[in-house]
Amino acid sequence: MTTWTAGDPGVLELPSGRRVRGRGLRHPLPAGPEPHFVVYLLGRRPAPVAWDARWVRWPDFRLPRDPADAAEAFRHAWERSADERVEIACGGGRGRTGTALACLAVLDGVSGADAVAFVRGRYHRRAVETPAQRRYVERFSTD
Repeated sequence: MTTWTAGDPGVLELPSGRRVRGRGLRHPLPAGPEPHFVVYLLGRRPAPVAWDARWVRWPDFRLPRDPADAAEAFRHAWERSADERVEIACGGGRGRTGTALACLAVLDGVSGADAVAFVRGRYHRRAVETPAQRRYVERFSTD
């Protein structure tokens, strides 16, 4: 299978070279190839899609309802991003998506203390919107 290219909109390249696309669901699906796997970070179950997907219950501006489930979803997304097109998506594509992308950066070797700045510098300058989301990333563990 193939991953995203570096020029694809919303794609974050991790230090290992893995690429993951972040997206806001209030925006149309970008042109180009569809994802193979998407982690939806939403307060309610998303509509069915044509690709493999996982839902993490995560209300807007908050933290995941089940942190263990979220961590498992992030690990699965990180593993699949080695050779598949993986997308992380929430409503706006910044807060929850940025938080999840920062957790993927931690899984990829970025320290929890540096992961928010890493994602803000390479994905979106307003990624990870709340102090609680920043603390969540700082405490996220690779265990």
